[in-house]
Amino acid sequence: MLGKSNVKWISATIEETVMSQNNTFQFSLMLSGVDANTSGLEDVLYEAGCDDALLNFKNGTAYLDFDREAANFEEAIISAIKDVESASVKPIVNSVGPSYLVNLSEIARRVKLTKQFISLLTSGARGDGTFPKPMLGIDDMSTLWRWKEVAGWLFEKGYMKDKNKIHAASVIDDINVALEFRPLDNKTAQHRQAILEALKPSS
Repeated sequence: MLGKSNVKWISATIEETVMSQNNTFQFSLMLSGVDANTSGLEDVLYEAGCDDALLNFKNGTAYLDFDREAANFEEAIISAIKDVESASVKPIVNSVGPSYLVNLSEIARRVKLTKQFISLLTSGARGDGTFPKPMLGIDDMSTLWRWKEVAGWLFEKGYMKDKNKIHAASVIDDINVALEFRPLDNKTAQHRQAILEALKPSS
C-alpha cells in the first residue's frame, strides 16, 4: 500500500479510532530526519514493514497514514513506530495523529457540534461549568485542550456516545507524551531527570 501523496495534511483528520472487523486501525505518524529529498525513502519504509502506510509530505514534513492490523490500537501504533524507526535512513517519529491537543474548532468537528456551542461549554455559559481547563494558549487566540480530558468530559455529559474514542484518546495522549519525553541524547536525559527530582515534594 505504501505510496506517495501530496494530500494536504490537517491535524486530526482521521477519526480517533477507526477499526474494521479485522482489527485494522488508522492513525498518522509525523517524521523528522527525513523529507521529500531523502533518497529511496518510500522503498526503505516499505522494506521496514510499512507496506500498510501512505507516505505524504506537507511543508517539507514527511508523515505516514497507516491502516494497520493489530490486536489493539496501542499495539498497532507502537509496532508502526518501531517499523518506521528501523528503516535504514533513520527517521524519527515525532508524534502520533490525530492530534492529542485540540482547539475549539477541532473539538466541534470531532463531536459534530457547532464551535459556538463548544465555546459556551468551555466558558461555563452552558453546561455545569466543569469543562476541562485548557492546557496552552489561554492568553491568546490559540487555546488548546487535551483531547483525552475533553473527550472524557463530553462522554460523561452525554455529548459523545462512542466510548471507544475515550480509550483511543488516552492511548494517543500517552504515546505522544512518551515520544516527547524520550531523550535523543544523554544531556537531555539527565536534565529531564533532574527536573523530575526537583519536582518531588519535600519529605
